[in-house]
Amino acid sequence: MFSSIFIIRRLNPNKTLIPLIIHSISTKPTSNPLSRPQQNHQNHDPETVHETLSCYTNDWKSALDFFNWVEKECKFNHTTDTYNRIIDILGKFFEFDKITELIERMPCSIPNHTTYRILFKRYASAHLVNSAIHAYDSSERFSLKDETSFCNLIDALCEYKHVIEAQELYFKSRSNEIGVTNRTKIYNMILRGWFKMGWWSKCREFWEEMDRDRVCKDLHSYSIYMDILCKGGKPWKAVKLYKEMKGKGMKLDVVAYNIAIRAIGLSQGVDFAVRVYRDMRELGCVPNVATYNTIVKLFCENGRFKEAYKVLDEMNKKGVTADVITYHCFFGYLEKPKEILFLFDRMIENDVRPRMDTYVMLMRKFGRWGFLRPVLLVWKKMEEQGCSPGEFAYKALIDVLIQKNMLDLARKYEEEMLERGLSAKPRPELKELEGG
Repeated sequence: MFSSIFIIRRLNPNKTLIPLIIHSISTKPTSNPLSRPQQNHQNHDPETVHETLSCYTNDWKSALDFFNWVEKECKFNHTTDTYNRIIDILGKFFEFDKITELIERMPCSIPNHTTYRILFKRYASAHLVNSAIHAYDSSERFSLKDETSFCNLIDALCEYKHVIEAQELYFKSRSNEIGVTNRTKIYNMILRGWFKMGWWSKCREFWEEMDRDRVCKDLHSYSIYMDILCKGGKPWKAVKLYKEMKGKGMKLDVVAYNIAIRAIGLSQGVDFAVRVYRDMRELGCVPNVATYNTIVKLFCENGRFKEAYKVLDEMNKKGVTADVITYHCFFGYLEKPKEILFLFDRMIENDVRPRMDTYVMLMRKFGRWGFLRPVLLVWKKMEEQGCSPGEFAYKALIDVLIQKNMLDLARKYEEEMLERGLSAKPRPELKELEGG
């Protein structure tokens, strides 16, 4: 038997219908098992609730309404995973007061390291460094203030470009409070943080500082710095580091090989990159989807789409499932709308779920070319897939509608966007419409 939650998730990706569907379920005759959610709460499994919440990652109000409804009306006992999911969604929209209320509602045994990792990430993304540190301190009440939480805090700060604060935290007394034992791990996080900042000179300084501080550089350290050199516009130096690693007898993993393949492809050409790919296979290192994505992207960048499609076919033969990044590699460089839409349909048929940035990428691309119909097709497909549009999706659609002088429809979508609590950029054309 399908649960009422499953029905809501499948039939109601649009938040405006939630009250109607919930009402219809709760007011059906008692002969219908769906009308007695309290008696059927065992059907509301945590996985389905989690998936339903994931449908509303761009609509925190509907997500919270559903979270509360399923708990109150269906007597569903939320798990750590469902709590963590709603906390992550609320954090995306900086609804930290509501997060605090939810944590207070959680049974003392439920919060875990993932709960606080999400909190650190969301506070850091909002540039609330002190709040992230306070959350770390407050984790002590759940016996979670330990090395794992400290590493998660440092990682979150570095991920969102608060590397200076992360470095100060580590080198101050806080790291001694819980006895950080893995210095290499912390240094790798900070090195990656400077990488995220794009401060290439600081990356080099910190790389040298690791030697001065006698930090043991591991394979992950080398992989990060090789990636830094590649992304910093010096792929030939990354190739040199790759050869140095090989010379030291280091056994490279698939991550290191993927970076090396990218670096060699940029500095020496895609054909040389393919040779490294073949070498890694001969040495027993099994390529993953990221390996194939790297080669696909190199072929697409060079306009060699036939060979890129062959790699896609090879992935299927090798049992490696293409992911959303694989298709992004094609979408970024293909220039024929029909070919892009065909590949987009193939993507969905192969059960590869587009991300929100997939829809935005395609709508912006078609919009730049001045094509409205493909934009509307992508928007329709997004609704069919049950994805709640985010701010950038609305903006991409509204931009092309204004471009086509369809101001009434543009205004409609802007109003819908504002109703969902999303911010709209100033648009003189729509202001003129209001004045008229």
